[in-house]
Amino acid sequence: MNCYIITYDLRQPGRNYEALYEAIQSYGTWAHINQSTWAVVTTQSAVQIRDFLLNSMDANDSIFVVKSGTEAAWQNVICRHNWLQERL
Repeated sequence: MNCYIITYDLRQPGRNYEALYEAIQSYGTWAHINQSTWAVVTTQSAVQIRDFLLNSMDANDSIFVVKSGTEAAWQNVICRHNWLQERL
């Protein structure tokens, strides 16, 4: 399994994006890193993740999915520090 970082810009102010958040959380192993940044652990590819999440987004929203690399640094993130250390 790999860890992927998902970041997005939602362009519809006031729209309810709960379906997107639920779709991300459906991966089971996830962390909400920053306002519009999540990490998920899955056997899927970046393309498969993107395509799945696009079903819960508007056509003008943007999304970026990248497989986690070998080095990372952070400060003041929303999720637990240990979650990132163990999975990135």
